[in-house]
Order: sequence, then structure tokens, then C-alpha cells
Amino acid sequence: MRLGWTVNKNSITYRAVKTIRVNGKNKTLLIKNFGSERFICQTYGVTDAKAWAKEQVRLMNEAEKEDSAKFHIELCAGTDLARNEQRRFNGGYLFLQDIYYQLGLHKICRAVAARRSFQYDLNDVLSRLIYTRILFPSSKKSSFEDSKRFIEQPSFQLHDIYRALSVLAEESDYIQSRLFQNSSEISKRKTGIIYYDCTNFYFEIEQAEDDKQYGASKENRPLPIVEMGLFMDWEGIPIAFDISPGNGNEQNTLIPLEKKMMEKFDLSKFVVCTDAGLSSGTNRCFNDYDKEDGQRSFITTQSLKKLKGHLKEWTLAPEGWLLSGDRSSKKYDIRLLDAETDRDKMFYKSRWIKEPVQITRADGTTKKGILEQQLIVSYSIKYRDYQRAIRSGQIARAEKMVADGETAAGRKRQNDPKRFIKTDHATADGEAAQQSVSYIDQSVIEAEEQYDGFYAVCTNLEDGPEEIVKVNRRRWEIEECFRIMKTDFEARPVYVKRQDRILAHFITCFIALIVYRYLEKKLEDKYTIDQILTTLREMDFLKYEGKGYQPVYTRTELTDALHEAFGFCTSKQIIPIAKMRNICSRTKKPEM
Repeated sequence: MRLGWTVNKNSITYRAVKTIRVNGKNKTLLIKNFGSERFICQTYGVTDAKAWAKEQVRLMNEAEKEDSAKFHIELCAGTDLARNEQRRFNGGYLFLQDIYYQLGLHKICRAVAARRSFQYDLNDVLSRLIYTRILFPSSKKSSFEDSKRFIEQPSFQLHDIYRALSVLAEESDYIQSRLFQNSSEISKRKTGIIYYDCTNFYFEIEQAEDDKQYGASKENRPLPIVEMGLFMDWEGIPIAFDISPGNGNEQNTLIPLEKKMMEKFDLSKFVVCTDAGLSSGTNRCFNDYDKEDGQRSFITTQSLKKLKGHLKEWTLAPEGWLLSGDRSSKKYDIRLLDAETDRDKMFYKSRWIKEPVQITRADGTTKKGILEQQLIVSYSIKYRDYQRAIRSGQIARAEKMVADGETAAGRKRQNDPKRFIKTDHATADGEAAQQSVSYIDQSVIEAEEQYDGFYAVCTNLEDGPEEIVKVNRRRWEIEECFRIMKTDFEARPVYVKRQDRILAHFITCFIALIVYRYLEKKLEDKYTIDQILTTLREMDFLKYEGKGYQPVYTRTELTDALHEAFGFCTSKQIIPIAKMRNICSRTKKPEM
């Protein structure tokens, strides 16, 4: 290979070329296009583009020679291993590192370091916290030890991690906004429709303090929690997050984070999609009444049980339903549907409604207003049967509780089987009973069954009901984001206690989620998270000092897909030291 270039009126473009023989004639083959002189200087931070390109060609020639190199490794059964010598290293992080640098996180760390005074390498600390959160999630101390498992060793000490956490917390808004801008340069972010939801994370402590407060835990744990609010785009990639006290009302978390996004992320035109728990009148009106540019809207799940009487009656009425995808405007009676042939069909109806709302201003005062919105209700036999199957299992558990002598005492949540249990403490004559009697309350079951199969949303958009329902259905992806953080990244329980370090912990989880989502996109969403993470964790190499790295993982369809997507390959019998060094360097200099 040699260096080639072309000169035009405005710039010089460099490339790696090779001369090959085709049908008795020499032909120049393009191996790799490095880009224009200006692109090289700006992307790789060099001043001499030609010298840089020449060095790349030299490295490519060396790598080509190394690909055909043969190694003879002598092993003796009687020779002891050197004590404390690490020989096994993980290389699965290299794919995460490629995305990390594509997202420009190293530049963000460089900008933070430029205005602060510390000795450690913030980029090295943050990147290792991200890689270990995805591959080997644990405490910060364990993350430091696990970072030594990677081919490239950490340059920092454990105390540097804790110092870096305070810096990351103080720079939280800057990191999130810059990360959003950088990700938009990789590919256009689809922010026309954004999703918002809240969840909480628990601490294994007894004393509540700061944001760690006792509240309604998603996991029903009697422990202090903090609340996380998260915005996600149409493709399931997080946009921004915030942390609030665990005893607060989650409905109050949406507007502050939305305002921050509008101010620092330069977002102004979008539709906010939320669940029923976040659909307060104030939140709806913020994206309707108080919008300055007239370009924000909302779609929110609507609780059928909380509808006014005449709207509930209209919703549950069996007549007047339209079939999704049917343009004939034929009206259907859902009582006449066939359980088999109509199982996968969706029926809907819609109407515009006006209702008085009470809006809470920023200063805490309230005002009255009229909110006009479109109420859309859908009905599905498949969804009806799903709800009944879930309830059937809950009723079975409730019957077992009754048989075991349990009562309906205590607070009963929405999916708690105890809600079906009724306990009588008095006789039919009203006198105190000598012994309480518990039984299944059929009236509760019947009250719930009337809503089976129905699902409602409200919006101020004038789009057709089918489009609105389609948008709302994607809310499951933000639930998946939380599941990944909690289960796969083991973001809870939270082990750090200081307020700033708690925020920094969630910054690393947030960035890790973004990195993982882009990894999924690179693999075209063909593999599950279990498949991906298991493969990356098992991509270990045995190092032979002075020679190279021998893969000790199983080559699979997924490892081939990873190598094809990222443009390098480690599935060789051995990777020479220089070649592995070149691969590591390449993942830090992504092509834009």
C-alpha cells in the first residue's frame, strides 16, 4: 500500500491505495479514504495531514504483514506461572469504547478539565465507569478493580474515582447537553415525539436524608428512595434525566426537566408522551396553554376509572366502534365480535372534550382554565384476554392467602392480590365478631372486568386516532430503559451516599444506557441484551508477553456481526501486540 492523493481547487484528499494486476494490466485499487486535509486536521487534532495519512499507511502495511505472521509458543509442564502476573484480559469493551469516542465524551471531559484543576485523567475515569457499568456492574470500588481486566489498564487510583464523581455531578447539565449535541452529529435525533417517565431507586439504609426519602417504591421496598425522571426520543435513546427526592410527587418533575431541555438542548418543537400517572392538568396545559412558540403538544394515557360519568358511559358503550385500517367508516358493535377471527383487530372511537383544569404556576399559585383535548379509546379482544389472564393469576394468589388465613389488612396497591380479599369483623347484626372472616369479594372483580380490553389516551393533537395510538404504544421502550438500568446495569441498590456522588452515579448509568442503545443500533436490533452483554463479557484474551493476544472466546454469528459493524476483527488465532495496540488506538479515533 502507498499514500495517494488528489488535488482540487479547494482542498487535498488523501487515501491509501494499492496497485494490483488485472488482465495483464496494472490497476490502482482504493483501500481506504482518509478524507480531506481540513477534515483530517479537525477530526484527529493534527497540523500536518499528509504526515498523519502517511503514518496510517505505514501502520496498515505493518498490520498486513502481521496478519500472515506465525508464532511458536513454547510451554513447559514443569514451569510455574509467575506470581501475580495477569495473563487474561477482556476485549469486549473495545466496541463500547468505539461508541464512547464517537459520542465525543473524551472532548467533553477535556473541556471540563480545561476549566478545573485536578491531576487525574477524567476521560480515563469516566470511560472505565461506563464500560464496567455495562459489562461488570458493581460498586465504585469493584469497578476500579474490574477496570484492570481490560486490555488497556487504568491510569488512575480508587480515590480519583470518588473525586471525579463530584466533578461529574457539578457538570451534569453541561455533560447532558453536550452529549445530546454530539449524538445529533452522529445521526439526526428523532425528537419530534419524546417520551417521559419516572422510576425510583432504593438505598440499603435506614435513615432518610437529603433526596433519599421514604416514598412509594416501585419494588415495594421499605427503604429510602430517589426519583429519576427520564426523557427518551423516538428511537429509544435517552435525551436527559434528573433526580428528585423520593417522597415528592412525580407529576412535578416533568416541567422543570422539560424547561431545562428547551433552554440548554435547543429543543422547542416536540410532542410529550407520558403515562396516566404524569398526566396532571398542569403538565398538559404546559404543553398547550403556556407554550410560547405554539409547537409543543402532548399525548397521555387516560385512566378510564377517572373519567366523568357521561364520558365513561360513552367509552364503555358497545356501539359506534371503528375498525383500525378500515376506510369504509363502518360502525361495529363490540358485543358481536368473534373471539377468534377478530382477536388481533383493534377498534377505536374518539371525540373532542372540554374540561376545566386547575393549573399550578411556577410560584405555587393556581389558576383555572379550560383544556380542549381529543379523547381516544381503543378496544382489543387480545388485550382483554391478556388482562383477564393476569387477573386470574392474582385471584388464585388471593384465594391461597384466604386459605392460609391472611386478611385484607394493610395498604393495597393496584396489582396487589389483597385487593380482592374482604375481611368482615362484625356479624350480620352489626355486632363484633369473635373471629374475623376473610373471603374473595366478587364485586371488586366485576368492577374491574368492565374495563377489560379498553385503553384510552388524551391529546391536543388533531391527528387521526390511529396515528395517536401508534405513537402511544411505543412508551414500552422507556420502561425497557429503566429495566436495563435496574436489572442489567444493576443501578440499584445505590451504594454511594453523598448527594453529589448519587447524581454522578446516575450520570454514569445514563451515559451507559446511551452507549448501549447505539451499540444495539449498530447491530440493527437483531440481538437481545442478554446475548450482547454475555458475548462482550466473554470476549477474553490470553496474553503471551512479547508475542500477542490469543482469543479464548467462542466465535459466533454475534462476534462476526460485531466485527463487521465496527470495522476490526479479533477472531484470529492470535493478534500480535502491535496489531492489538492499533485496534485499541483505532477505537479512540472513530471515523465521522
